[in-house]
Amino acid sequence: MTLEYWYMLPVGTLVATVAMAAGVGGATFFSPLFILALGLSPEVAIGTGLITEVFGFASGVYAYAHKRLIDYRLGVTLLIVTVPAAIFGTWVSGRADPDVLKVILGAGLFAVAASFLRAPERKDVLRMDKAIDEEYGGAKAETCLKSATGENICYTVCNKYEGRAIAGIGGLFVGMISTGLGELNQYFLLQRCRVPSRVSVATSVFVVAVTALTAAGGHLFQFMRTGGDVMDTVLSIVIFTVPGVIIGAQLGSAVSGRISEHTTERVLGVLFAIVALLTIGEVVL
Repeated sequence: MTLEYWYMLPVGTLVATVAMAAGVGGATFFSPLFILALGLSPEVAIGTGLITEVFGFASGVYAYAHKRLIDYRLGVTLLIVTVPAAIFGTWVSGRADPDVLKVILGAGLFAVAASFLRAPERKDVLRMDKAIDEEYGGAKAETCLKSATGENICYTVCNKYEGRAIAGIGGLFVGMISTGLGELNQYFLLQRCRVPSRVSVATSVFVVAVTALTAAGGHLFQFMRTGGDVMDTVLSIVIFTVPGVIIGAQLGSAVSGRISEHTTERVLGVLFAIVALLTIGEVVL
């Protein structure tokens, strides 16, 4: 273990600040960054990105748990699917050709970019929340959460099997390329499963955190088996990225309400599309 990657502390802080403010997993940033900037192999980059992301998401889970916005029953039904899928994805990642992983990662980043570019505006989210409350709230609701502020949020989860199937695909991609589950979850929980936006975001963070922890553990186990330079490189990076994301998570939550979420999503959509092209370009060119 060396101090060679000391600069990843400020970089990790910046990345985590943007990621938390935008509501996207840090590994979505870190994995391509480790490949393109540090020249790491895709498997090592993806595993290191996931290990780093877990610490950032832990902060988010704590915040949402404190606000009592997580639907744990719904979260567990999704985890039953995402955790095995993530373990399988981790296994595939350790055996896939590096160039194939880069192409899959690039495709995943394109999907993330598309999710940001097509994300509904705040007024549309509020309209969907109102529709959910009118159609599935009150006496018709199957689930009611009481937030820390005393507000009752009532709804009925729709399209459960579709939600689990989509979550399973997201879990597979988390294990393989470290991204995809959060973006898929937030879209389908709100727009297809009809879960109110605050609960869908909070529950998605919980599901992604546990799934990412499982996948990160799988990658770490593979790194420990490999040992040598690979393990030294991983440790040399995470000793700086982990404190960086812990600091950045707090900064991101503080600035998230001060910037336009819609503008941030559009900028990140374009950014991820460019990074996806660069990632795939490494294979093609």
